[in-house]
Amino acid sequence: MFYREAGQFSTGYAQDRRFFRLRQDRIAVALLVAVAFGVVPWLGNDYWLSAILIPFLVLSLAGLGLNLLTGYAGQLSLGSAAFMAVGAFATYNAGLRVPGLPLLVSLMFGGLTAAAVAIVFGLPSLRIKGFYLLVSTLAAQFFVQWALTRFSWFSNHNASGVISAPPLHIAGVDLSAPAGRYLLTLAVVLALFWLAGNLVRGELGRQWRAVRDMDTAAAVIGIPLLKSKLLAFAISGFYLGIAGALWAFTYLGTVEPHGFDLSRSFQILFIIIIGGLGSLLGNFLGAAFIVLFPLLLSNLAALLPAGLIAAGQLENLQKIAFGALIIVFLIKEPEGLARLWTTLRERARRWPLRY
Repeated sequence: MFYREAGQFSTGYAQDRRFFRLRQDRIAVALLVAVAFGVVPWLGNDYWLSAILIPFLVLSLAGLGLNLLTGYAGQLSLGSAAFMAVGAFATYNAGLRVPGLPLLVSLMFGGLTAAAVAIVFGLPSLRIKGFYLLVSTLAAQFFVQWALTRFSWFSNHNASGVISAPPLHIAGVDLSAPAGRYLLTLAVVLALFWLAGNLVRGELGRQWRAVRDMDTAAAVIGIPLLKSKLLAFAISGFYLGIAGALWAFTYLGTVEPHGFDLSRSFQILFIIIIGGLGSLLGNFLGAAFIVLFPLLLSNLAALLPAGLIAAGQLENLQKIAFGALIIVFLIKEPEGLARLWTTLRERARRWPLRY
């Protein structure tokens, strides 16, 4: 009864294409955003802001970048962490080489640089696909990490290759505190999710889904495969580049090339598998699972008798649990947590009726 859509009519195309058609959804999202901006920064402690919420938001954005490429356009990739590294180092160098450059402009430059690199490594998608494309994008992971380590110019000739966060100032406001870094990350992530929502519901999103389902049929009906695939790589790289910059500067503070290794690419892949391919909400759900599940296991391990599980075994148990859950999701619910949420909403719309 609370989720009833009776009496809510669309009187035009613009209303019918709204992202949230039901009034209940719009109210719920508005309240959630208001709480995220107006309540969480003041009530949340430094640990929750710095160690939980910021990585959750950044991983959600990184998952969205890969989901646009894999979930919507159907192009497999294992170079996500490489594009994140390009975005982080490009943002760092933009602020370093151009004194006084605004932070948001540096972030934009980092995203555009990552998009350009993603296009280069996306060129093989014009000839190959599937597992072979996955292997070819893996080359980006090793090449980018090698280049950032081999050429010290990218790290301003730092002997260890580490880069540090630039001053987090926007319009004279210092955002270096945990609350400020959280608000900056939240604002950027929500803006990019809103942009992605419009992209996937527009003409480009329909082209991506056509290419994903059957690229030969898409080409027959006039969809340009070259443009569609390279745009998917470019936009995915742009999102991943900004996610990498936020990961380096609003979460870690300092980062080295090895901080964006292959395990990070697999982590982002797990986010979209668990959350749901081809779903915007699934990126948030998958990232929440990735961030909170280790904490849950750690708290459960703390309740067990001392010495039952060695400290070194806990990380291995987490990896085993992740692998088992991915297998379960692929078998039982291939569309991930987003599908479970959709099923719950459909039942709520019919409640208290059973059918």
